[in-house]
Parts: sequence; structure tokens; C-alpha cells
Amino acid sequence: MICPTQCYLARVGRGDDNGLTEAFLGEPRRYTSHQVAEMAGVPVYRARRFWRALGFANVADDAVEFTDSDVEALKTLLGMVSSGVYDEEHVLLMARSLGRATTRLAESQAELGVEALDQAGVPLADRPRAWRRRAERVVPDLAKLLVYAWQRQLAAAAGRIAEQDMSAVRLSVGFADLVAFTRLSRQITSSELARLIDRFEGGSADVITSTGGRVVKTLGDSVLFVADKAHVAAEIALRLVETHARGRGMPDLRVGLAAGPAIWRMGDVFGTTVNLASRLTALSLPGTILADPAMAEELEGDRAFRLRPVDKLSVRGLGEMAPFTVTRAGAG
Repeated sequence: MICPTQCYLARVGRGDDNGLTEAFLGEPRRYTSHQVAEMAGVPVYRARRFWRALGFANVADDAVEFTDSDVEALKTLLGMVSSGVYDEEHVLLMARSLGRATTRLAESQAELGVEALDQAGVPLADRPRAWRRRAERVVPDLAKLLVYAWQRQLAAAAGRIAEQDMSAVRLSVGFADLVAFTRLSRQITSSELARLIDRFEGGSADVITSTGGRVVKTLGDSVLFVADKAHVAAEIALRLVETHARGRGMPDLRVGLAAGPAIWRMGDVFGTTVNLASRLTALSLPGTILADPAMAEELEGDRAFRLRPVDKLSVRGLGEMAPFTVTRAGAG
């Protein structure tokens, strides 16, 4: 079966005798995986399938690792299947999506907790007790915020895609990355690197969302974003370059833009348009925005931007293409 506290214990240290598991879960562990499956009324192999989808690690059959909430969670997943709200494959897809999102969320929160204890000068020997106190104070509030943010995001997403054919929608896609990031990462300390990534991800997310786009994912030194309109994506790209250029010690940014059909799936976006934006980024010069011809066509006539054709480039896997640089109108 699974250990539902894996993501916490991986950061704060194994310690089944120090009370960390119960502190974060808020209830004692009572059951083995077989007992959980029996109470939910399913074979243990089927129960494990759901829990693996949530991203949890296997534990020994005789390990008493599970709580009443684990039983209720499994019953909830099974109930969604039996009620006909979803079929089992869709429930598993949903569970995998939840697992990916909450794993990253929990890891980041645990890291912030470690940093807070480091800054407070808490000795390692006192960390378990400090973590228990921290869990009592922050977990209830974080749980409320998690549900609030999810409901808000769900409402926005449902309103946006309710009448769309999600198998293929037309989007303007942008891919931005920091130039020479790998070389820089070898020249600065790990703490400096972490701060740089935080600044890049946080600043990029602020620019993208405030301008009307959506962050699809960040990859440390890069960010993938989408917008429904070409002029929104172009404005985002320009603001990203301008914002990060003002950041002290921040490497140059380069951006690739492409417009066309894309496939949304479980919070991610795929397809040739996405690949093209990524490939154009790799061909861009530092501080430059390259747009594919389809994006340039949609921007043509927009007085906010200046488009300049460049020589044909060989785009890996997609053949030759004559892209355009995008700058602000009136820029030198």
C-alpha cells in the first residue's frame, strides 16, 4: 500500500517514533494496507492502484501506516466510479494530477519550513519537536488555503473551457528561458542559485498572470505560458524580457512564440505549436523574442508591436522557417 506522509518525511527526516506523521496528519495510524482495502470493500491490488496514482510509495503489507482518512479517501475515489461521475480511468487520471500537484506543493512547503527553522537557529536535535509545533500551527490554515485556491482555479478553468473542444484548441504559446543558465549555476552557490530561481519563477508568474496569460509550468530556468490571443502573448514576452533585464544578477532572457492548435491534457499543453515555441527559444539571441509566421500574421497591423523578418532558420524536427523578431513599436 502507500505511506501518505512520504512527501513530508522525505524533507524533515524519517522518524516513526518522533510523532511527525501524526502531527501532520492530525490523527493516529491504525491500519495496514489490507485492512484499508477490506474496509473499502475492494481487493488490495485495486486499492494500491489508486494510491499509486496519487504518487505514494509502497510500504510492507504488515506496516500499520494508514488512518481513518485514508479509508475515507479510498471510499471517495471508489464512490466517484460507482456513482458514474467518472469511469475508473478518469478517476486514476484525476488522482495522478492531484498527486503531481500536491507533491510539488508539499515539497515546497516543507522546504520553506526547513528554511524558517534554519533562520531561527533551531538545532537539529530540536527539529522534531519544532516540526510538531509548526504542524499544529500551519497545517489547518494551509488546508483552508489549498481548498480555496483550488476552487478558485477550478471555477476559472471551467468557465474558460466549458464550451471548447479540448482535444485541440488554438492558442498562442510562449516559452522563455534564461541564457547560459547551466554555466551560471556552476559559478554561484546553491543558496544563490535557489534565490535566483525563486526570483525568476515568481517574477515570471506575476508578469504572465497580470497580463492575462496562464502559466503552464516552470522548469527552473524556463517557463511555458499560453494566452488566448496573440497580442497578449506578445505583451507577456516583452514584459518578461523587460522585467528580468532590470533584475540584478539575472541572466538575459530569450523567448519563442508560436500560434496554432494545441492539446490540453491534465493541466499540461502539447503539440507542434508548443514544440515550435520551444525550438524558437533555443534559436533566439539573448534578450530577443522570435515569433513563428502564424503568430506574426496575427500580430500584423497591431500598432503596439514591430515585426522584423529574419533569415530562414532550420528548426529542429520542423524544417526551415522564416520567423520574426518582436519588439515594441518605436523601439530602436
